[in-house]
Amino acid sequence: STTTTTTTTLHLGDFFNFGKQQPEVEEEEETTTATLEEEPLEDEGYYDEDDPIEKIFGFFFGKKEAEPMGMARIGQEKFPELYPATLDEWADPLEGDDAEMALLRPLLKNTNMETRNLRLTYDGNKDGWDPTIFHSKVDKQGGAIVYCTTTAGVTCGGYNPKGWVGYGEARGSIAAFLFILGGGYADASTGAPGIKLRKVGGPGLAQMDMPETGPQFSPDALVIPMDRNNQRLARSKLGSYYERLPDGTNSVFGKDSNVQLKELKVYHGVYAEGEYVPFTDAEPFALY
Repeated sequence: STTTTTTTTLHLGDFFNFGKQQPEVEEEEETTTATLEEEPLEDEGYYDEDDPIEKIFGFFFGKKEAEPMGMARIGQEKFPELYPATLDEWADPLEGDDAEMALLRPLLKNTNMETRNLRLTYDGNKDGWDPTIFHSKVDKQGGAIVYCTTTAGVTCGGYNPKGWVGYGEARGSIAAFLFILGGGYADASTGAPGIKLRKVGGPGLAQMDMPETGPQFSPDALVIPMDRNNQRLARSKLGSYYERLPDGTNSVFGKDSNVQLKELKVYHGVYAEGEYVPFTDAEPFALY
């Protein structure tokens, strides 16, 4: 007798087509062609047919759409403050900025304040170095940029995307950052006015919004308590919540961890009457 051995090769697709009648090759080619005509593979960059991950998910759930269920996808262009601060791009000048605003404007690239006019809402030397006065000027005004100068001449500060409300809570934002202007960090060839230090360790504790203190970026990165016995004291310790400097220095003031401030100012965005101002209430569970 003669023994006949038959070899069958199974592929991943055979598992899903088990028990189904296989179409003729010509018909399959015609069907495939029709499908390609109806659903182009190139969908404005949202689907890559050569990506193995997209192939797997596309097999089960269909191709990724530009606007699934009519909703636009989240991206940095539309929602910039869902992403860490931009370090190598700088905002363009804005008509109406005074000299100090023009100095700060480049730092606001990819923030909600990039193209919004600024207004000075708090000036320690004019309004007083007092936490109650501070919060009366800045609370419920939206995101803001803090600008300060030390008696040693260091110019620095931070961007607070969520602003203050004075309720004694920690307000988180991955888009928050600290900065130092000049001091060897400025680069005319790139337009960089200084250096920005990103939030690290996630968005939490970006700003400690305490009614009894001045601005406080995390528990230790940049703290201005406005204590009545030492109103102009400022402290800084980088690394736990905000990046250290490239050389490992762990203070925005350089070699000093505690300094005296010469000036302290806060700028907010200008909103039209009746325009929605974001982040003007408590966020007890917000970590973004």
